[in-house]
Amino acid sequence: MVISQCIFSKSSLALPTQPVHLFNKSYIIQSGSLFYHSGRQPKNTDTDSQDSNRHEKSLKARREYIKNNMRIRHLTILLVVASVLLSACTPSQPTNKILISGPFEPVNNDPASTGYMFTRMQILETLIDVGNQGQLIPGLASSWSNDEDFTVWTFNLRPDVYFHDGTLMTADAVYKSLSVAFGKPTPFSKDMIANMEVVSEYSIKFTLNQSYRPFPSLLSNYATAIVAPATFGKFNRIKTLIGTGPYQITHFEPPHNITTTRFDNYWGEPAVIENVEYVTGHRSETRALMVRTGQADIVYNLDPVAVSMLRTDSNVNVFSDRIPRTTLVKLNSGHPILSDVKVRQALSLAIDRKGIASGVMRISNISADQLFGPNIRDWHIRSTTDNATNTISMSDADNIPTINSSVENGDLLLNRKKAEQLLTDAGWLVGENGVRYKNGSPLTLDMITYANRPELITIATAIQDQWASIGVKLSVHMENVSAIPSGHADGTLQTALMARNFANIPDPLGIMLADFSSKEGGDWGPMNWQNEKVFSDLKTLSHTTDEHAYKSLISSIMQEVQQDVPLIPVMYYVQQTATSSRLRNFSFDPYERSFRVSQMRIAP
Repeated sequence: MVISQCIFSKSSLALPTQPVHLFNKSYIIQSGSLFYHSGRQPKNTDTDSQDSNRHEKSLKARREYIKNNMRIRHLTILLVVASVLLSACTPSQPTNKILISGPFEPVNNDPASTGYMFTRMQILETLIDVGNQGQLIPGLASSWSNDEDFTVWTFNLRPDVYFHDGTLMTADAVYKSLSVAFGKPTPFSKDMIANMEVVSEYSIKFTLNQSYRPFPSLLSNYATAIVAPATFGKFNRIKTLIGTGPYQITHFEPPHNITTTRFDNYWGEPAVIENVEYVTGHRSETRALMVRTGQADIVYNLDPVAVSMLRTDSNVNVFSDRIPRTTLVKLNSGHPILSDVKVRQALSLAIDRKGIASGVMRISNISADQLFGPNIRDWHIRSTTDNATNTISMSDADNIPTINSSVENGDLLLNRKKAEQLLTDAGWLVGENGVRYKNGSPLTLDMITYANRPELITIATAIQDQWASIGVKLSVHMENVSAIPSGHADGTLQTALMARNFANIPDPLGIMLADFSSKEGGDWGPMNWQNEKVFSDLKTLSHTTDEHAYKSLISSIMQEVQQDVPLIPVMYYVQQTATSSRLRNFSFDPYERSFRVSQMRIAP
């Protein structure tokens, strides 16, 4: 095969779209991404009832993808071939700059919506930072204190911290920044704060309406990042983002590009690498090629196929790190089918979590038997599936009841028999076509997912087959990630497969209050779910001052969530990252707050 041209730009890698033939299959390379080429446009993976032959072929292909690795071999070989072809025309990276690629799209310069990207790029910083074990550590605030009932909090600011425009960070500047932030969506209600006042040039005090033990954790969220007064224009609209981090913005082109340069007047340890660029808009396969051919230095969110290929390359380092994120199925508990807890429990029992973890992700010990993973400390309750390699139980777990798990208590066949019995008890009987019916209506559901995380569509396909084994007909649709909150808002969503980060702040109480304390739920949480005990316990939890009572309430809440199944946990998330061999001192932030580029250097 002869390549006629190679096209490079800041954010794209493109090759001609002629078919490539390998092992009697055709593939194309298009816009730097790899596609199976069947001679027609690909379609969504939803079931097509009007064409049974096409459906059977599609179903067979999906099963083969999960049950064996033949297609994986084809894609891997193609990736190797493509990377070799690309390497001849790939320019070398500058010695004072690195490029990062991932699926995360910075949509604007507002910390309330895109702050997570600006903290990862080390442009913005928060008053409180988070350590590797989820503990709170000083950020822009050097220390903090509280009164006995956790209603008054005082934060002492670091002196000699400068914004990127050269102005000094004072309590007045912090007051201005947080006043604007609290008027926008945050992980807590602005009504929580009764008063905020400047105590001195480097001290600021918050008075809360009620006791709230984890209040400092709220100020670690990216939405509360501190920006300079000059950031704001008329009506407090953001004109230019001015932070305090070791890097400052030189170019921003949403949603595809952020370019930064080193801030030499940084208060902390100075960065070594002078320039850092982030680009997005690529598929997982493309990101793998970019790091293999030297076009990128760090790439995030790789799928198992790409990881397998990259592990064979001596010029690339691959990292697999568990993060406090859970892949789960969001359910509309107000849907006529899903309103029955027996149906929700049956759907959970029918999922082969271990099979998905090992067969699809090719990573053991990540199957999720509860909503929160071991990274989220007090909220991960000891379970019957805990072991030394899979979980980190609470320090005083012997005094806490084990969670009554509705998943993985026995082998898969036993779980499926339980699931089938639950559906039968709920009135859903198996019809001639294998699909269950109740009052003449079939047990059919729709599931939406998205491509930002490349493994989701494969997992959704596996769940589709597994639910079919108990008589549930599931259609899977690939949508934009925005379809999930939109479907929640307008009530059209039935089920969705997604990956939810529960540790934007180290204590997930804020998320729980937002998503689990009312029937309305949250965009990424339960939908139309009613549990008055959980609602009441969460409100009590947010105000308790007793540590033992705090943990006891957490246990009670999680037991209810486990049994009532408003969400179905599938697996705990592992971030797959690859770096160029020229990069030194790479480390992964398990809470995904920072890319930590300031700690890295480029090999001579």
